[in-house]
Amino acid sequence: MPKIPKTTRKNDDTKAAGKKSVTKKTARKKAAPAVPAIKAVPPLPAEPAATAEILDRLFNVVVSRKGTDPAISHSARLLSRGRRKIAQKFGEEAVECLIEAVAGNAEELIGESADVLYHLIVMWVDAGIHPSDVWSELTRRQGTSGIAEKAARPRDPLAV
Repeated sequence: MPKIPKTTRKNDDTKAAGKKSVTKKTARKKAAPAVPAIKAVPPLPAEPAATAEILDRLFNVVVSRKGTDPAISHSARLLSRGRRKIAQKFGEEAVECLIEAVAGNAEELIGESADVLYHLIVMWVDAGIHPSDVWSELTRRQGTSGIAEKAARPRDPLAV
């Protein structure tokens, strides 16, 4: 790196006031240490809208499949097989999601997360739970410490 000469400049205002002149030294500052770049989130595609509203739309689709022909709809097939099978599928997808998270496979984690959300919605439909019930519970908990929220829950007498 080429050396930059130091320059001395006298302040004309101090000379005029009869004060001792002040010298200012200027030199090139050292560059700040490099900060690791944070990977930017890629922009979302324009169509379809990638928002949480997709969960409400998916819920409506699964509700519309309830009681339809299991031979033509995966949602209808799951719902016809009962809550135990739905819970089993949800658990399988959750485990796959965890495996991809631990392995650090972001793309696979995204896909498995979508599977988990889908099977959770199927479970909600089977149990008669509407997404707005869950959104209300999340809103109620907002601003509450997770530790405080858990401590406020009734204690399970069977828990050790």
